[in-house]
Amino acid sequence: MTKPVKKAVILAAGLGTRFLPMTKVIPKAMLPILNKPVIQYLVEEAIASGIHEIIIVTGIGKRTIEEHFDPSYELEHELKLRGKEDLLEEVQKLEKAARFVYVPQNEAKGDGHALLCAKELLDEEPFAVLFGDDIIDGPVPALAQLLKVYEETGTPVLCTERVPKERIGSYGVLGIASQEGRRIQVASLVEKPKPEEAPSNYGIIGKYICTPDVLRALEHAEAKEELRLIDGFRTLLAEGQSLYALEIDGTRYDTGTPLGLLEANIAFAKKYPEI
Repeated sequence: MTKPVKKAVILAAGLGTRFLPMTKVIPKAMLPILNKPVIQYLVEEAIASGIHEIIIVTGIGKRTIEEHFDPSYELEHELKLRGKEDLLEEVQKLEKAARFVYVPQNEAKGDGHALLCAKELLDEEPFAVLFGDDIIDGPVPALAQLLKVYEETGTPVLCTERVPKERIGSYGVLGIASQEGRRIQVASLVEKPKPEEAPSNYGIIGKYICTPDVLRALEHAEAKEELRLIDGFRTLLAEGQSLYALEIDGTRYDTGTPLGLLEANIAFAKKYPEI
């Protein structure tokens, strides 16, 4: 029987250089899709998937993220005085639904290093990882889809989508051992291959279910300037451990780019007739 996943780690320490000068002051994860910041969509995805303990790895100058999820007593008092109960409920909703913990990553040493910054909070339990710039809009939360595969296999699970050949060199790419529908058993992982050398057209997206073995593998990964999460997964494969991926059911928006953020805003706006 697999241990339940109770915690999600959101990696939000990146500098957001593609959005400068905006991200000189505003963290990339706080850029808006309509009236909510990107990171709130990730928190809501975790809660909708049954996870209520949220660990956010932040960087220097990211205090805005903490302020967004912390209670704002002055604002709540003012909304109550004005009888704006619907808005009051909206700003209090996440405070009541989740517990937040913040961990600093004081050096930009890669997403694997960012994850190790949260190691002491994970208590040898399985956990979810959400990157701060992958939003997936679908009938079932993407994280819930990954959790279902984890519950069936007991192994780490990666999120994947099919990527056009001309863009595959920007992704980590799966080598496939076997495939059953959307579920893939992973044979290998290749980081940013040349299109003609890519083992498949399945690119890795920034959502994962990890077991404690992933952290152990990262700790023992070869010392380098930048430690990547994919290094931990590669180590597990080399040790003969099973690893699965799921082609997600939904539309993915790469909100880490200006075009992706614009596309997400347009797509979400179309859901509201008044907009």
